[in-house]
Amino acid sequence: MEKKVNDLRSALALLKSMPGQLIETDVEVEPKAELSGVYRHVGAGGTVQRPTKEGPAMIFNNVKGHPGARVAIGVLASRKRVAALLGTKPENLSKMLYESVDHPVAPILSSRPAPCQEIVHKAEDPDFDLYRLVPAPTNTPDDAGPYITLGMCYATHPDTGLSDVTIHRLCIQGKDELSIFFTPGARHIGAMAERAEELGQKLPISISIGVDPAIEIGSCFEPPTTPLGYDELAVAGALRGEPVELCDCITVKERAIANAEYVIEGEVIPNVRVQEDQNSHTGYAMPEFPGYTGPASSQCWLIKVKAVTHRKNPIMQTCIGPSEEHVSMAGIPTEASIYGMVEKAMPGRLQNVYCASPGGGKYMAVLQFKKLTASDEGRQRQAALLAFSAFSELKHVFLVDEDVDCFDLNDVLWAMNTRFQGDADIITIPGVRCHPLDPSNDPSCSPGIRDHGIACKTIFDCTVPFDQKERFKRARFMDVDPEKWTKDAR
Repeated sequence: MEKKVNDLRSALALLKSMPGQLIETDVEVEPKAELSGVYRHVGAGGTVQRPTKEGPAMIFNNVKGHPGARVAIGVLASRKRVAALLGTKPENLSKMLYESVDHPVAPILSSRPAPCQEIVHKAEDPDFDLYRLVPAPTNTPDDAGPYITLGMCYATHPDTGLSDVTIHRLCIQGKDELSIFFTPGARHIGAMAERAEELGQKLPISISIGVDPAIEIGSCFEPPTTPLGYDELAVAGALRGEPVELCDCITVKERAIANAEYVIEGEVIPNVRVQEDQNSHTGYAMPEFPGYTGPASSQCWLIKVKAVTHRKNPIMQTCIGPSEEHVSMAGIPTEASIYGMVEKAMPGRLQNVYCASPGGGKYMAVLQFKKLTASDEGRQRQAALLAFSAFSELKHVFLVDEDVDCFDLNDVLWAMNTRFQGDADIITIPGVRCHPLDPSNDPSCSPGIRDHGIACKTIFDCTVPFDQKERFKRARFMDVDPEKWTKDAR
């Protein structure tokens, strides 16, 4: 019988049943830099500094300073694992997510006692201390402080009453204070906080940690695919075929994910900004998906924490910013957004999309495009333009034919080396707003860039002209099942 996944514990149980996908250790680990330093070698991958590799998820059962708590890392740091956790094949993930956005299943209020509220700690308790209650790792020695990297932030717009879930970087700043960083104009909850501030109101917020992977993937959709007012928990509901269950928070007027491992309840305070490294003074925030440690922000918002609730023997879930886990969470929803946009404009042409690891799931996409008729020549470039409009943070698009495996970058570079000419097949679109965490998107790198975060978006057309297809046929091999020759091989 197939294992049902609907929370972190069932996800870990499934991975445990899959050879080589989960390991545990009882050796004590220091959460300050050491834990992430260990996982860098075990399975981080992505854009993490070498040496690293894609490997199993890992559970640390003995975390210094946090008796009874465990930390899971790398749960989604493999496309193969994500596919298994969502019950599909790796190559079908983007299409599956695209369908889920169009057929949402809204969350519901649970009628059962919430597992996430088995243990309750309120801020007025004399021993309340976030540093002690939440085993949040400090990823590197340069980090501003302990970071919650997989907190599902849930809030409600003060005007519309519509709710949404988003992942933001959260740093513990004091025994009852968190900083939260909002990328200007990019995420839904940032818009809610800005509106609450205009009204002079605090914004109630819940932060659910250690949840169903479907929620973590679904929460990473962005406009225009999921516009303001679209509750991305409904994506997870569609992926699972049943609604996400919520519970009422204990100390604030908001809801949280009922089967989370931890929930932090609090309020975003208006007209207060926090220096992110005010305690450490390192000048840095945390390692971000492009592979660099981002600068500490002086414009973080402040969350005043009212309570921490959690399951018995809770499992903290974390990720390394530049790891393959970020590629999965950011890249697969981006693939779905691109696929949906192009499929609606020109059905049947786009075969698949891969937001590859070197781009952290955001900067780079490979589009596998099939030209069906002579009139499709040029449409592949139109598809690239649609990809840029589907996801504003995308910087580079590589176009390949249907006989090229878009998930294999060796095959993509083979196409580039044999089907691409730099003077004819590079299309540049300068002066477009992209992503502020790319350090090359800066006037110091190019006189054509007017402001930090602006980039030259580029299309690399590695497709064969339709009238030249006969000249570019790959060497054909006999299609056989090798098992007859390999099943008993030693």
